[in-house]
Amino acid sequence: MPDAASLPELAPLRAWFASYCDSFRSPDADLQRNFDLKQLHTHNVCEAALLIAKGGDPRRLLLAEVAALCHDLGRFPQFRDFRTFKDSASLNHAHLSARILKQTGLLSFLPEEERDCVLVAVRLHNAFEVPRGLAPGTEDLLRVVRDADKLDIWRVFIDYFHAPQDERASGAGLGFPDLPVCSPEVLEAVRAGRMVQLSTMKSLNDFKLLQLSWLYDINFPSTLRLIRERGVLERLAATLPRDEAVLDVLARMRDYLERRLDG
Repeated sequence: MPDAASLPELAPLRAWFASYCDSFRSPDADLQRNFDLKQLHTHNVCEAALLIAKGGDPRRLLLAEVAALCHDLGRFPQFRDFRTFKDSASLNHAHLSARILKQTGLLSFLPEEERDCVLVAVRLHNAFEVPRGLAPGTEDLLRVVRDADKLDIWRVFIDYFHAPQDERASGAGLGFPDLPVCSPEVLEAVRAGRMVQLSTMKSLNDFKLLQLSWLYDINFPSTLRLIRERGVLERLAATLPRDEAVLDVLARMRDYLERRLDG
């Protein structure tokens, strides 16, 4: 991957982020487990963003790390205040992240145009779809961050599903019940090649299918290659029921990934 040290101008921002995380440290083991989860997630999203953005304009690489480093700032006060990562039950963490960025002046080292680009990418990284009408550079950065974010969210949930109950970060499952079935309407959405809406979730298995449906929102060939290299589909599939409808959906997802990689 690109060497993060090749972007020395970001050292103050990285140091600020480490201090920001430390400011939320808590003797409450559950709180701290969730804060640690988000700190590691941010680190991994930075690495993924650099992988996705490498090989092009050096400024694109720099902005990719800036946006990735700042995309989840709002997650820390969100979990501290609401004990959930579910935006619909608390607040929009991406909007809060952008607000923290503006209030702290952290992006003052960037030219105004690049600063605005990062703010939009942070504020919209969790939107259901990329909105139309964005400037090309802003849209590109947003798509980089969205891909990088999904790559590590998959890792977070695969780890969550395989971890012992008492070692799981409580916020990761968003409070969905662990039922042994998948909802027919969720299976049909994935089968039809559509991303699943969070509002349709009824169980943890539905949430796994929602995450699989993110494959339809991946933007860059480099991200698709990382999905295959990391075995994301197979590792998520291993946590789902092995009934015929689920196996059919999984086969369609694998075919879709291979077609995208070939095409």
